Amino acid sequence: MSAAPIKVLVIDDEPPIRKLLRMGLTTQGYEILEASNGKTALEKLGEEPALIILDLGLPDVQGHELLRTIRARNDGVPIVVLSSRGDEAGKVQALDLGADDYLTKPFGMEELLARLRAALRHQLQVKGERPVFRSGDLSVDLVRRIVKVGEREVKLSPKEYDLLRVLVQHAGKVLTHRFLLKELWDELTDAQYLRVYVRQLRQKIEADPERPQYVLTETGIGYRLKAGD
Repeated sequence: MSAAPIKVLVIDDEPPIRKLLRMGLTTQGYEILEASNGKTALEKLGEEPALIILDLGLPDVQGHELLRTIRARNDGVPIVVLSSRGDEAGKVQALDLGADDYLTKPFGMEELLARLRAALRHQLQVKGERPVFRSGDLSVDLVRRIVKVGEREVKLSPKEYDLLRVLVQHAGKVLTHRFLLKELWDELTDAQYLRVYVRQLRQKIEADPERPQYVLTETGIGYRLKAGD
C-alpha cells in the first residue's frame, strides 16, 4: 500500500504562480490545496496540510498577519514564504514570526523542492530529535557534546558550542540575527558579537572558512546550517 501524498497548501493570489506550483509539485507526488486569499487559506487549514507555501503579498490580508494567525492555530506546520526580491525586512519579520524558510520570486522549481524537503525534514527532526546530527563530514553528538569533522574531534568554547547546537536544532532553517542573539545572550542586541562567534566556529569546522560549506550566511537576515544527511 503506497503512503498518502503529502498535502501542500499554496497561498498565492497570482493564478500563474499557483499553476506553476501545482504542476511542479504534483509531478513530485505532492497533493496541492490552493488559496488565493487569507480567508480561503484559513478555511483550508482544516484540511491539515503538511506544509504551507505563503505569498506575503495577498489582496485581503497582510501576509505577516496571516502568518501570525496560522502560527497561533498550528505551531508545527512548516511554512515557506514567497517574497519579492530585496524585501529583506519582510523576510526577517516573517522568519521571526515563525516561517521556516523563504524564497525570492522568481524562483527555480528545483530550489523550491529542496527547500520543501529541508522544511519537512526539520519538522521530523524537531518531533524526534536525533542525538547525532550529520551533514557531510560534520557530526555533532548533542548528548555527549562531541563535535567532529571527519575523524578529527573539534574543541569548541561553551559559547561556540551553544551557537552550533542552536544551528543543529534548526538545521536547514534560516535563523535571524535577532533569534540567535536572543537564544545565546538574552540581553545582547548587537549582531557584531554573533559575527565574531560565527567566524570562530567556521575557523574550527570549515575546510575553507572564507567559503563555508556548513554555516551559511543569509545576507542581511541571519544564518542557516546546511541540512543534515
